[in-house]
Amino acid sequence: MSISIFSRLKRGLRTFAMDVAQGFFAISHNGLAVVGLSIFFFVVALTVRPDLRVVTEAKVMSWLQERQYDELGIATDADAVDRATATDPRDLPKQQANLAYWLSKKYRVAPEPLSALVAEAYDVGPSNQLEPTLILAVMAVESGFNPFAQSNVGAQGLMQVMTKVHEQKYVGFGGSLAAFDPVANVRVGVNVLKECITRAGGTEGGLKLYVGAGNTKDDQGYASKVMAENARLQQVAKGVKVPIAPPPATAAEAATARLESLWEKAQRLTPFGKEDPEDPR
Repeated sequence: MSISIFSRLKRGLRTFAMDVAQGFFAISHNGLAVVGLSIFFFVVALTVRPDLRVVTEAKVMSWLQERQYDELGIATDADAVDRATATDPRDLPKQQANLAYWLSKKYRVAPEPLSALVAEAYDVGPSNQLEPTLILAVMAVESGFNPFAQSNVGAQGLMQVMTKVHEQKYVGFGGSLAAFDPVANVRVGVNVLKECITRAGGTEGGLKLYVGAGNTKDDQGYASKVMAENARLQQVAKGVKVPIAPPPATAAEAATARLESLWEKAQRLTPFGKEDPEDPR
């Protein structure tokens, strides 16, 4: 009798456990199905309604930025990389990469922004009947590749364009403040340089007009500097090993260069056993 009761109780418990398990599976399965259907219809809605997709992306990015700020304490901006004028030199054709690395060493500018400028010169040069290396040479002599440079007479940016004189040329870029945007400055500068060369009937005369020395005999060596740099850059593009600094003309210049090199190396040295307090690494 007791054995029979125990057997019925055992079967009852087993049946109850199986019912609970099946119920849990059914609820879980239905719940996952509902979630899956919800995601499906949400994706369809985003596809049909681009405005919803834009709003959703903005909210997701805002949430991610808030999470990053909580973790890092830095207000992030996902669009910053799109505003940066930079390109990986490894993505450039061989000639352009040669120029980017050489100019980076000579002018102590990072190769990534220089790569973008080299690519831009090779893009706008042919369409304006100008050698890309000539455009880069003008940038080198004018500003040393400093996009924020300004002269005493108001020439601004990479190619030191007189912004007030050529203000109309910046209208299509949003206004005269675009003089400090590297790409905008290069495009306006190339346009001005082309006009100068056309008026002068030659490159050297055009360079004198460009620097404002068209009506004088002495351009303080500007045209010859640009032409010499252009010649060096053409050799660099071909893969020729060109010295970063031109050889000294006199023994005194050579001695001065050696002293400057030694002084620069001495400044980089840290006393043995001491750490540089200004180095944050």
